Amino acid sequence: MGSIVEHHRIEIDGYGVFYRAAGPPDAPVVLLPHGYPCSSYQFRGLMPALADRWRLVAPDLPGFGFSDTPEPSRFAYDFDGYAAFLRRFADALGLGRFALYLHDYGSQIGLRLAIAEPDRIAALIVQNGDIYADQLGPKYGYLQRYWENPTAEGRARLAAAVSEEGFRDEFRNDVAPHLAARISPDLWTLNWALLNTPPRREIMVGLMEGLRANLDWFPKYQSYLRDHRPPTLIAWGPQDGYMPEGAARAYLRDLPDAELHLLDGGHWALETNLPEIVALARGFLGRVHAVP
Repeated sequence: MGSIVEHHRIEIDGYGVFYRAAGPPDAPVVLLPHGYPCSSYQFRGLMPALADRWRLVAPDLPGFGFSDTPEPSRFAYDFDGYAAFLRRFADALGLGRFALYLHDYGSQIGLRLAIAEPDRIAALIVQNGDIYADQLGPKYGYLQRYWENPTAEGRARLAAAVSEEGFRDEFRNDVAPHLAARISPDLWTLNWALLNTPPRREIMVGLMEGLRANLDWFPKYQSYLRDHRPPTLIAWGPQDGYMPEGAARAYLRDLPDAELHLLDGGHWALETNLPEIVALARGFLGRVHAVP
């Protein structure tokens, strides 16, 4: 039955990786790298809804979810390291060509993989993944101040955000009250339980610091989009203090033929707007990444 989600572990480079998979093994593949502070759990609703026609695969990144947390001497906990991991993961599972779902940190990781191996990318679904520096939202303010002046006090504020209360703010992220009611407290409670260890908390702070280096990658991502013009669906929740409406519309600068849909939702639109995203994804993937 294609709608069943399976849960697996695989060993890569000597450490364990947890992943979820759904759909026929021989179906066109959709690869789903997750965002912060979540895990493959964020795709638990999307995967069975598409699994009748597609093979959906969602790993927990090392240091997240149910995957292992190898020592920093064995794994680079930065976006280059995660992009290299995603490539090794796809190779280990024999995933040749696939569509990528780009959201939050997953957009940075997935686009670096796309730049390295553009021929493997069949299509993109972009959902609140920012790559335009001039469209960063106001919630980036404290991060930008820290990047400009990285003080101990500023780093302490980053560390304080890696908490159950901080995760609750990440998941609710300024959405309207009727949408906030759809966002389950399971998200921040379960993910805090999984990330609340000293090594993992330090990894999370390091990744927030590393977002500064991503700004230098933004022009590379944009160049990739212009040069390769992958078929792209943009399904965006504009009630997002980090990535507002302008961050979605900016993609049209480099992908004028992309489909853009602005939802009544926010950063975690799979929680609040799942039926809409499923319908959009089914129509889009059915046109560009499906067995005839």
